[in-house]
Order: sequence, then structure tokens, then C-alpha cells
Amino acid sequence: MGFQPVVLWTDLLLFGLVGCIALAAWSARRSEPMRAAWGRVGASGVGMTSLTLLLLFVLVGLVDSLHYRERLVPAGAEAAGAKPQLSSEVRSALDALAEPLRTRVEKTYSAPLAWQLFAKQTVEGKDGAQHREFPRLKYGGAGLKYPEQDLPGDVAGRITMGLAAAAGGWLVLAGLVVGLVARARRVPFGAGWRAVWRGKGGLAWRAMLLTLAGVLLVVGPLAALATEYHVFGTDKVGQDVLFLTLKSIRTALVIGTLTTLVTLPLAVVLGVVAGYLGGWVDDVIQYLYTVLNSIPGVLLIAAAVLMMQGVIDTHPQWFETAAERADARLLALCLILGMTSWTGLCRLLRGETLKLRELEYVQAARAFGVSTRRILASHVLPNLMHLILIALVMDFSGLVLAEAVLSYVGIGVDPNTISFGTMINAARMELAREPMVWWSLMAAFIFMFVLVLAANLFADVVRDAFDPRAS
Repeated sequence: MGFQPVVLWTDLLLFGLVGCIALAAWSARRSEPMRAAWGRVGASGVGMTSLTLLLLFVLVGLVDSLHYRERLVPAGAEAAGAKPQLSSEVRSALDALAEPLRTRVEKTYSAPLAWQLFAKQTVEGKDGAQHREFPRLKYGGAGLKYPEQDLPGDVAGRITMGLAAAAGGWLVLAGLVVGLVARARRVPFGAGWRAVWRGKGGLAWRAMLLTLAGVLLVVGPLAALATEYHVFGTDKVGQDVLFLTLKSIRTALVIGTLTTLVTLPLAVVLGVVAGYLGGWVDDVIQYLYTVLNSIPGVLLIAAAVLMMQGVIDTHPQWFETAAERADARLLALCLILGMTSWTGLCRLLRGETLKLRELEYVQAARAFGVSTRRILASHVLPNLMHLILIALVMDFSGLVLAEAVLSYVGIGVDPNTISFGTMINAARMELAREPMVWWSLMAAFIFMFVLVLAANLFADVVRDAFDPRAS
């Protein structure tokens, strides 16, 4: 059975954005101030810790962005030579890697590491009599013959195996890092290890290795337990919550990054033009973002989302699969968030440009007849890059939280799209149960908290490194 690659719009834009970031990082090597600023970021333990966590989230999101459709061949000898048909379901590389998590669907709720359902159900015994009990799960703990007695020992054994695998994996990664540092410094392996551990390897490699050690100490046992149990339990329809949280990462990254493709051009162009030209141009741009800010953000976004949803619902022929329809709504949400969130950065850049245009070197360039376009490109924009970088990194966490809030109130992503917001929305009604179903909400909260915290910490380090007043 083969497959056919599927490229969604968000996949294309996400990989394109990652490529642009890589090219920008490569070109920044030619600028001494940029190298010095990023060197300060790399030398920061907090910066490398948060960057390592962000890169791990990005890796999961990129793997989940490799989509495909399986080719289905009709069964039977008469189907020999028949043209294969494509499956209507669009899957990703993450779905293939986490196939056991995706396919092991229970009947309904089950608690983390449980071997039976969370609620009692009426079952029929061998004698034909009906009674209520906690039915055993179909997949969770299925290998346990006597689960009540064997569960603690089996869990402890799997955790031990996971920790051992994590330790081995960390030693391999540490060896690679030390080998690279030793080769770059042209010293023996032992000297390279001492340089890394003492923070003399050029970057805060020790912080990165310690972060990877912590991540592996969590991922190793989780992976070992996930082969037999539902580590974070199951939701109302029996889906594995760990799989849902992994799938939610891509949605958060798409919302947090692709929105910048809309925000950045509007904010930079309008802010710089308003601050430098002034006059009626400044008045028009100020009027524009003042009017947008006067409208409550949630109401504006809700109206735009509902309008876009109406367009999508009335044109089903535009989409071949449900995944493409959900992707169109996700892309529309990014566009709407970008069109409504550029005003803050625009105002900031306008105020900074008002100061820059009065500086001596800008006045001298203007007196020598240098064109406005060249002045903006050579003298104004380079002195605004630190503000742009800081604002974009800090806005990432705000956009991730915005998606969760919008999906919670029902105007976010498509219901078929897995996200932190849809997980929280699905779990909110279950908090009133007795006993309470807490694990879906807790899993979404933990993953979203780590992602947002890493983004905020990295933003603080970038701000300190690029802010000229902090130099």
C-alpha cells in the first residue's frame, strides 16, 4: 500500500517560514552587531534552555506537517490491475509514528495508567444476570493477567526501562556535542568536555544538555509506558489524550508563527511610513489603527471568523477532503488574527521612527539628497530590527493563548482540528462530574504552559541581547 503526499497551505507556509528564518540566521553572520547580539543569546543559560524546548516543539510540529493520503486497492482477484483509490483521510508523519496511540481507542473515559474504564457500566455476566462494574479496557493494561496485583510492578519496570533508554540517548547526544566543540577548538575530547561543562564552549552547551537530560527523563518513561497504557488517560470518545496533546502542538505553532506573516508587513510598513513621512499620511494611519483598537478584539475576530466560516460552508466544492476544509479555516483564523493584531507593533515602530528621523545621520543623508527609500532601508529599518524581533517573539505566546481562548468560546479552529483550545473546550463540562475528569485539561495546560513559558523566557533573553540600552 503506497501513499501520495499532500501539501496543505499551512504546511507550505510553515516550512517556508522556517526556511526564511534559517536564511535570515545565515545572513546575520555577515553583520558584526547581529553576531554579537545572537552570541549573547547563545551564551545565556536561560536562552539556550528555552530555545532547546522551543526547537523540540517545532520539531514535533514539522513532523506533524508532513501529510499524505494512502492509496487503497480494492480487495479481490477481480481488482487486479484496478486503479488505486486515495483514502479520504489525510494523515501526517506524526500519525504514522504514533500509530499505536492513534488507533487504540477505548469506549470512553479512562484515568491515566488505568486498566479499566472510569465509570461503571451495566454488563451481562456469564449467568445472564446484569450488574454494574468497571469494565476492563480493550488496550490499556491488556497484557496484565492480574492487573490489580501486577500494575505497580509493571509500571515501575517500564519506568526503569525508559530511564535507562533516556540515559543512553543523552550520553549519545552529549558525545556528539562534546565532539563538535572539541573539533572546533582543536582540543582532545576530554578537554572539550571540560570546556562544555565550564561554559567555555562558545555557547551555553551545559544548559542545553541539562535541558535535554530533563526532557529525556520525562520522554523515556512516557514512551515506555505508552506502549501498554494510556499515560494521560482517554477522553469522552476514548481517544488517547497524549496523542491529542502532541497533535495540538502543530496548531499552536501555526497560529503563533503564520500570523506573523500578516502582522509583520502591515506593522513595519505602516509604522515606519507614518513615523518618517508624518503629515496627512501619519494622520490616516493613526486613524486606521485607532479605529481598529476601538472595536473589542473578540467581537471583531468573532465577526470575521463567522463570515469566513459562512464562505467555507457555502463552497464545499473547494475542498476535496475534510482536512483541507479544516486547514482553510485555520489559515483564515491566522489571517484574521494578523489583520487585528498589527496595531500595537505599528504604534511602537511609529514612535521609534519619529525619534530616528531627527538624528544627525538621517538629517545629513536627507541633506545630501539620498532618496527616502534608501534612508528607510539603510538607516531606519536596521535600528528598528531589535524592536521587531522582540515584539514578534513576545507576541508568539499571546497568539497561542488567543487560539485557546477563541476555540474555548467556539470561534476558533475547526472542530475537526485538534488544538489546546478544543481540548479545553471538550473538558470544561467534565469538571463538574463526580469524580472529576481532570486529565484532559491538565495535559493541555502542561504542554501549553511549557510552550508559552519557553517563548516568554526566550523573548526576555532576546530583548536584553538586542536592546541597545542594555548593551
